Amino acid sequence: MQLPESELSSAPASVMTPAPDIPALREKLGILVFTGTSEEVIGVQLTHEQVKRLSDKDGENHYKRYETYVGAKSTETLIESFLMLATKAVSMFVRL
Repeated sequence: MQLPESELSSAPASVMTPAPDIPALREKLGILVFTGTSEEVIGVQLTHEQVKRLSDKDGENHYKRYETYVGAKSTETLIESFLMLATKAVSMFVRL
């Protein structure tokens, strides 16, 4: 039985989310290993062989850790930039 178009568009996002591209995730994890930052970023020291042999689920989990790390660093940088800008703006009006 097929669903009408109106019901397809109202389906939850988790149903319509495409599967992750596992080879691309492994390639990005391989770059972390190559640059030597895998332990700092994902908390696990991996080799290229281990990255090749990761199960799909483990690869996704490590990549999610990587995305979390990048998001946290971006947020940290954004906050620092805002504070610096706010300090400069205040210093224009108040003698520090």
